[in-house]
Amino acid sequence: MSKDYYKVLNVAKGATDEEIKKAFRRLAHQHHPDKSTGNAEKFKEINEAYQVLSDKTKRAQYDQFGSDFAQAGFGGGAPPGYGGFYGQSGQGFNINMDDLGDILGGFGDMFGFGGTSARGKSQERSRGRDLEFKLTLNFKEAVFGVDKELKIKKLIKCHDCGGSGVPKGAKIDTCTVCKGQGRVTRVQRTILGAIQMQSVCEACGGEGKKSSESCKTCRGQGQLEDSVNIQVKIPAGINNGETIRLSGQGEAGVKGASAGDLYLHIQVEADKNFQRENFEIHTQQEISISQALLGDKITVNTVDGPLELRIPEATKSGQIFILRGKGVPFLRGNGRGDHLVTVIIKIPKSLSRTQKKLVEQLQQEGL
Repeated sequence: MSKDYYKVLNVAKGATDEEIKKAFRRLAHQHHPDKSTGNAEKFKEINEAYQVLSDKTKRAQYDQFGSDFAQAGFGGGAPPGYGGFYGQSGQGFNINMDDLGDILGGFGDMFGFGGTSARGKSQERSRGRDLEFKLTLNFKEAVFGVDKELKIKKLIKCHDCGGSGVPKGAKIDTCTVCKGQGRVTRVQRTILGAIQMQSVCEACGGEGKKSSESCKTCRGQGQLEDSVNIQVKIPAGINNGETIRLSGQGEAGVKGASAGDLYLHIQVEADKNFQRENFEIHTQQEISISQALLGDKITVNTVDGPLELRIPEATKSGQIFILRGKGVPFLRGNGRGDHLVTVIIKIPKSLSRTQKKLVEQLQQEGL
C-alpha cells in the first residue's frame, strides 16, 4: 500500500522545500526516540518521508508512482540518484546529516554524527581562541575617536615554521590511513539501522597529510606565546558598552588554522562637565536673575572649546538652548548630534539692603 508522505509530514502536496524542512524538524523533535514521549517507528517514518520529499528527483518520481516508485520501472532496484534508501525494508538509510544533525542534539552526539563534516570539525576545533579585553576611554576620546596601541600576550604563529608545525624543507606525505581525505568512514548500528558515519582521522588529525618531522620550536603546534603590540583605531562617536571586533587578531590557530578574533569592550569614563545621551551632549549653565530678565551673552563650555551663547530677555529657569552640530559625531554616517544647554537661574542665599529695595520696586511693578 502506497504511503502518503505529504500526510506523514502534515504538509500540502505543493509545499516548498523550506516548508518540508520545517515540518520535518518539528516532527522529528516531537517523536525523537531519545525523549520519554518519543516513538522510534514514527521517527523512522518521518525520516523516510523527508528523504523522499526533500530530494527533487525522488519527489518527482514519488508524485508519479507513489511510495513504491523504487520498484516502478526500475527492475526492482532503487531509481537513479536514490542511493542507499530502501523504502520500507528497514535495512538501511541514506540520512542527510546536515538536517538530522540539527534536530538530534545530544542524541546525535551519543552516536557520533551531526551536521558538520569531519574535516570541518577538525578545523573548527583548531581555530585560534577569541580574546576579549576591556578598553577604557575618557569622554573626549569616545567623542572624537583615538588611536590606541595595545600590548597583549597571546599565542602567535611560530616564526620558524610559519604556523604549519612542520620544519621548512621537511617531507610531507599523504596520510595512509585516510588517503588524504582527513576523515574515515565506519558503519554504526543505531535504532535507525546501520548508518555510515564519518569521523576525523586520528592518524593525521583531519589534515589528510603527515610529516615525519615536527617543528622543534613550537613542538609541531604552529603556535608560540609572545607579547605583541596591536594598533587600534577607535572610531569617533563610540559609546559606553559597545564592542569593537578585530577579525583575526585573536590567538593563532593550530598548525596554520585560522586565527581567532579580538573583542574590545568599550568603557567610557564619566565627565564632570558633560553628560551624553546617544549622540547628544547635555550641560547646565547658571545665570543670574538680571541676565534672565534683561538678556545677555554668556560663554559655555563645549567639547570643541568655549562658545558664546545669547540669552534672550525673560528667560525662564530650566529653559533649553540647542547648539546645532556641537554634539557627538554619528558613529555610522556623517554629521554630529547637538549640544543642549539647560540654563538655571541662580537665586542668592541672602540679599543686601539695596537688593531688597530693588526687588520690592520690581514687585510693585508686578514682576
